[in-house]
Amino acid sequence: MKGLNVALAGVLLAGIVGIAGAQAVAERRVGGRYTCVGGKTLGGYTNVIYVLDSANREMVALRWNDGLKQLEGIGYRDLVTDITKENDR
Repeated sequence: MKGLNVALAGVLLAGIVGIAGAQAVAERRVGGRYTCVGGKTLGGYTNVIYVLDSANREMVALRWNDGLKQLEGIGYRDLVTDITKENDR
């Protein structure tokens, strides 16, 4: 029984440390600076909203789902990674 209590305490401690670590990462993210541009997909079948976060160097693509009456994400790009990959060629 003592071993089970120690194991449960270890799991609880690991969960707390994991949550604290995730919060520390989230706190380092700066507030976004957003620019929105409308466009079409490559196939041209649907309209898309491209949202650029210049402060965090990220971009997402959203489309309107008329059946659900909500926006849904259809793409994400980390622009720093894209630029780094382009320079590695």
